[in-house]
Amino acid sequence: MHVGVADHLGWAIAVTARGDEVVDRRRIALVEPGLPVAPIHHEGGTWPQHGTPDRTDAELSALVARVRESAVRATRTALAGLPGPIESLSLRAMPDLPEDIAALRRPPYESRADAVHYRRVLAEVAESLGWTVHTYDARTVEARSGVDLSRTRRGAPWTKDHRVAFAAAVLAQA
Repeated sequence: MHVGVADHLGWAIAVTARGDEVVDRRRIALVEPGLPVAPIHHEGGTWPQHGTPDRTDAELSALVARVRESAVRATRTALAGLPGPIESLSLRAMPDLPEDIAALRRPPYESRADAVHYRRVLAEVAESLGWTVHTYDARTVEARSGVDLSRTRRGAPWTKDHRVAFAAAVLAQA
């Protein structure tokens, strides 16, 4: 079976597929409660509504590390709860980002860094479970999958996230 993921900040939709059959679909947590879901963007950003101006790079780096540790635990728990055996996990493509926290705090990286960090954790945990990791382009994955993604065939709720994750899982099998 193959899992497609449509991720957001701190949560994702995971659709498990066998061929063009949906085996399971669920919302999964990617971080434990009580931590910021977007530490770089919301806690360290340069915009007045999103920053903590007096937070140093070292303080933000420590917060990002705590969120990452939490994300690893939450993601491992979420992926372990999926029906198996799982062969692969498909994620949206991850752009290259600098590693330096000072650079990540500035546009254009500060609005992308948190989402990419969650995808990196998803990939790391999936690989540790022995799964192959695929990436996809969210703009083209539905058309490339070649399957009927309508809600009438798959049941409700069937949102864009469900369609994208399912298409990514199907495409990984091709």
